Amino acid sequence: MEHVPSHVAIIMDGNGRWAKKQGKPRTYGHYKGSETIHDIAIAASDAGVKYLTCYAFSTENWIRPKEEVSYLMGLPAVFFERFLKDLMEKNIRVSLIGEMGRLPRDTQKVLQSAIDKTAGNTGMRLIFALNYGSRREIALAVKKIAEEGIPAEEITEDTIASHLMTDGIPDVDLLIRTSGEVRLSNFLLWQLAYAEMIFTDTLWPDFTKEELYNMFEKFANRHRRFGGVEK
Repeated sequence: MEHVPSHVAIIMDGNGRWAKKQGKPRTYGHYKGSETIHDIAIAASDAGVKYLTCYAFSTENWIRPKEEVSYLMGLPAVFFERFLKDLMEKNIRVSLIGEMGRLPRDTQKVLQSAIDKTAGNTGMRLIFALNYGSRREIALAVKKIAEEGIPAEEITEDTIASHLMTDGIPDVDLLIRTSGEVRLSNFLLWQLAYAEMIFTDTLWPDFTKEELYNMFEKFANRHRRFGGVEK
């Protein structure tokens, strides 16, 4: 595929609504959604995507029902037990953005194990945003800059970017949000400055690699001017 975006970010929305349509509990929707993460990660890697960031759990999601939050905290163990072998075979490296310290200890161990086991892989980076909020990320970056005593006149956009959780990761080229919602929901606000955005009514568990590749074709036909004019 030509002109594949280097960094794709996905707001994976609609698991609960999908489950309700099936007459199932919301947790079943999250389980099916985890299978979609696997399928889309493999498809993105095969297409040549270098970074895939998936919005898995926001800093605001803690207010959800306790049963649902507990299930989501246990889902990484299920996901990596089923799919880590496939990720290894595809040379995919697992990364995390977000504040891991607030996650349950067992969840932290599972995530760290996946990060460690895939650390030597040189293919696509699969980045999970867990306990992540973009405003919180920016606030923490500003705090770090202040603590380091960097003079105000020396602070640049690069200074801020290097103190974000995504330091070393390029800005997003394509943002995808499923389920028909059209908002960013406190996700990668800095990194999305010049991203192309595509919103689909498809619920996340129904999202397929065919739809992903169709979005890549749309991306290839966009004219990205980054504030300039088209030549």
